[in-house]
Amino acid sequence: MRTEDGSIIHQCLEGDSAMFGFLVDKYKRSVYALAYSKVNNFHDAQDITQEVFIKAFRNLYTLKSWDNFMGWLSRITLNTCRDWIRSASRRPDSEFVEDQKQNSLSYSYMNSYHEDNLFESIKEALDSLPEVYSQVLTLQYFGGMSVNEIAGFLCVSPSTIDRRISEAKTKLREEILTMINTVSKRYELPSAFTFHIVEIVKNIRIHPISPAKALPWGLSLTAGIIATILSFGVNLNFLDKSESMTGSLNQGASKVLDVGEYPVDVMKISNIPFISNQQMNGNGLGSVVPSLQNALFMPPQAGDTWTKKADMPTARTELAVCEMGGKIYAIGGWVGNNLLLTVEEYNPITNIWEKKADKPTFTFARSACVVNDQIYTLAITQEFDRTIIEKYDQKMDEWMELGDTPDIGDLLSVSSVNGKIYVIGGTDGPIPLSIVNEYDPITNKWEKKADMPTPRSMLSTCVVDGKIYAIGGWNFPARSPLSNVEEYDPIADKWTKKANMSAIRHSLAACAVKGKIYAIGGIGFGPSLSLVEEYDPATDTWTRKADMPTARLELSGCTLKEKIYAIGGRTNINNFISTVEEYDPNTSQSINFKGKLPTTWGDVRTASKR
Repeated sequence: MRTEDGSIIHQCLEGDSAMFGFLVDKYKRSVYALAYSKVNNFHDAQDITQEVFIKAFRNLYTLKSWDNFMGWLSRITLNTCRDWIRSASRRPDSEFVEDQKQNSLSYSYMNSYHEDNLFESIKEALDSLPEVYSQVLTLQYFGGMSVNEIAGFLCVSPSTIDRRISEAKTKLREEILTMINTVSKRYELPSAFTFHIVEIVKNIRIHPISPAKALPWGLSLTAGIIATILSFGVNLNFLDKSESMTGSLNQGASKVLDVGEYPVDVMKISNIPFISNQQMNGNGLGSVVPSLQNALFMPPQAGDTWTKKADMPTARTELAVCEMGGKIYAIGGWVGNNLLLTVEEYNPITNIWEKKADKPTFTFARSACVVNDQIYTLAITQEFDRTIIEKYDQKMDEWMELGDTPDIGDLLSVSSVNGKIYVIGGTDGPIPLSIVNEYDPITNKWEKKADMPTPRSMLSTCVVDGKIYAIGGWNFPARSPLSNVEEYDPIADKWTKKANMSAIRHSLAACAVKGKIYAIGGIGFGPSLSLVEEYDPATDTWTRKADMPTARLELSGCTLKEKIYAIGGRTNINNFISTVEEYDPNTSQSINFKGKLPTTWGDVRTASKR
């Protein structure tokens, strides 16, 4: 009798790489927990988890016994962790953090990655145990695994695992176990993790299935007859939900289809081109039944395109960007330890950058906007003792100081509505802020407004139909990037919760075109993102769009003539870029996530077969 793992592996080796998503869904928490038990860092554990699944896919053809995929995956995880630990001392990350000046504007951002007291307490508690005990607790709490699942994963008897868990718990106080349970929920893998892996493996060619493994499940004569019938066009779905529940020898198999943390309705899109796959979507009459998985990862349609433009003269990250008079202005930012006063102007017609007058003071990221053909920026003095507002005159190429601001943090976001400027969120040292301040350029006066519901820094804001949308960001006490979206009505001075993005992320760019909002790039737990999502305020829904060519965080963006320009940022801890890419979102069709990603890859695959 075949196992569910075996059937999935067979189809992967037959060329349907998207089926690998089932295995990622099934084992990602276990791999993540095992990796964390070895490296004691959640961010590293996520990177290792991604690497493990990519290695497993590349080497899938080498697995002799498909029934032993789980044990094989655990060995890959342990070997990858060992290699990761060996190479950790050679990474430049810690040196970069230590080199930051204490009074740098980026200090609070870099400092935000230091673990809080709660996490440190958990880490110390687990470290105090022998590895055999800390490992099983980590797999149980962070991996969500049962005793039998842990036993299978570590190739140890269930009675041994049960004994280790019992002995481990007797060595820890009850409040520590409660804290472990709380922290485990904070550091779950992002909802987009499986989809990200499937996107990667789609572009990896692996060895096809060998003739010796053509019948991996000990198929009987009856099964051979069924296979013959299939060749004549009858559609037998081996991954039908009801079959997978009864045909699997592994208790964990049902989790592929029924268990997950992010339930959501997935809308099926018609009237768009689909790519036929090897799961026999045909109806036997020569036509093709659209596959939801194909819709989810289909190539961008015509009109949904990215175009490379001339690089900025100055590479930088966390710069302020805005459009005025048909030109784009890149203002300030930083490179390494150096805060910049540089201002450069881009002409999209000629695709040429031009140097402009330097700013007199340093500028925050995402803290520039335009009111009445004047650029206004928030800035901090050289002495770091005053926060001021400045104005730029385009015709004179001059900067003017307008006065001090109220007490505001850094890493905030600024938008303008009806001639007023709104300063939203930010951070004061490690403390995220929910404050909102309104500035009137005519009277040069500030007024306090209703607090944003979710305190956060490194968010992005933009305006549609007179409403401000606060998108993503970072919440320090929760130790997590956010997917939160909240709408502010300046007239009513009221905030309203809206549908979350599918991916948690901060340091992203958000721009509006034709009443739609585009969330671009940023970072969650792991590498920089190229993800682009479109939000429709009218329907309160999010839609996946064409990925940005250059994955990055801390970029800035602005809209000009119904096109979006993604400017600058960085691709990793010390790779600052000058890249400029233009996005045209005009006419594409794509699938609507209705706010969140599906529970599991299995839900997407089986939904497409109904």
